[in-house]
Amino acid sequence: MVVTRWDPFRELASLQNRVNTLFQDYNRGQDELTTTSSFVPAVDVYEDEHKVTLKLEIPGINQEDVDIRLENNTLTVRGERKFEKEEKEENFHRIERRYGSFARSFTLPNTLDPDSVQASYENGVLRIELAKRAEAKPQQIKVNIGGGKALGKTVEGTKAESKSTAA
Repeated sequence: MVVTRWDPFRELASLQNRVNTLFQDYNRGQDELTTTSSFVPAVDVYEDEHKVTLKLEIPGINQEDVDIRLENNTLTVRGERKFEKEEKEENFHRIERRYGSFARSFTLPNTLDPDSVQASYENGVLRIELAKRAEAKPQQIKVNIGGGKALGKTVEGTKAESKSTAA
């Protein structure tokens, strides 16, 4: 059995090295945030009976720097926020805004009409509206119950459902 002498200073130095490594990793992560070449803008996606709407937050990006493409039911939005160079860079205390390029892709359902896409950009929010096809919109169909009288009861559904209901 080997007897080793306990040295409290060695344990303290080991603890200090671990803490330094932890803070170095944390600071390295902060540097990567400010120097990263891409960011991901926040997006809201919602749907009503006539269209699907996407809202992307991209403040500080010029309209010319945004590219919107729709290919094979995939909507892709690309853009770039350029870093504004100032003469007195040494006066920066913090840089928290993200700069660089971004790309977001969304898989769209087949019920949308690819020929009726509209986009607008206002107050840093890019709004993209995709209209639904006419056959995908819900329709209200009256169903007669009993002796041919319409009792005012209705059943909602699409045209495909109305064929199976009538049969």
